[in-house]
Amino acid sequence: MTESMRQTTEQASDAAAAASGAVVKSIQCLSPVGLHRMAYKQWGAPDNPDVVVCVHGLTRIADDFDALAQALCRDFRVVCPDVVGRGRSGRLLNPQLYALPQYLSDMVSLLARVLSDDNQTVSWVGTSMGGLIGMALASLPATPVRKLVLNDIGPSLNLEALQRIGEYLDHDTRFATFDEAAAYVRQISQTFGPHTDAQWHKLASDVLRQDADGKWRRHYDLQLAQPFKAITADTVKRDEALLWGAYDAIACPTLLLRGEQSDLLSRATAQAMTARGPRARLLEFAGVGHAPTLVQDDQIAAVKNFLLN
Repeated sequence: MTESMRQTTEQASDAAAAASGAVVKSIQCLSPVGLHRMAYKQWGAPDNPDVVVCVHGLTRIADDFDALAQALCRDFRVVCPDVVGRGRSGRLLNPQLYALPQYLSDMVSLLARVLSDDNQTVSWVGTSMGGLIGMALASLPATPVRKLVLNDIGPSLNLEALQRIGEYLDHDTRFATFDEAAAYVRQISQTFGPHTDAQWHKLASDVLRQDADGKWRRHYDLQLAQPFKAITADTVKRDEALLWGAYDAIACPTLLLRGEQSDLLSRATAQAMTARGPRARLLEFAGVGHAPTLVQDDQIAAVKNFLLN
């Protein structure tokens, strides 16, 4: 996608965000090889010190949380970033940096922007990858995270699943029409569970972009695949030990959401998470795999009730 085409696409996306009540902003973040821009959507009163940060999964974007943000924005200021390499945000010059340490650093920069002198704490809602970032942040000494929602993610990692992700992430799949692209997104997203046609259309339109030649493609940097291709059984074992250590260090109230049919967060791991660390409260959703989209009324209500009570 050319820079001018990308800007046109972003402008259309920003206009749609404004029409729905959100404001699109951005911050500069630092990596070992330079600066990059991270965009975020903000809902609710800009001076509300009660902030909820919602962070999406590996190949999704901030728009995933539109329905949840609308339900929360009367009580909270809701901030939903596009993690670097996705959506409206910039791309990294070194693709090996598409990993948890860089994402965590970027989120600390975001919190420095959105938190106020009146309140230096934040609630965190993280789906899959966004949950791992939240888990890491909540485990740190003097963490600002006061409540944590982990959506279908835990400290245990599956080598085969991670390698499979690495195989498809960099496929430069393009479609002649939006309808063809939307059908593809719907097909590969069946684990999200039942949705209406309108909801499927929204889930697809959020993550599709049109190139200068008129072809439709997914929104993210294909170089996201590079770190996954370096994964081995030894690195998974090491990372899993670090993640369990981080989880055990979390002290804030934690809600764990799980799709009853999830193949990424096993029931055994979920049960273990209720018995150690923050002793998460577990809620499961029938007919859903990885991951609950948080657009259904019962899923939204579960998150809202936890954050307000």
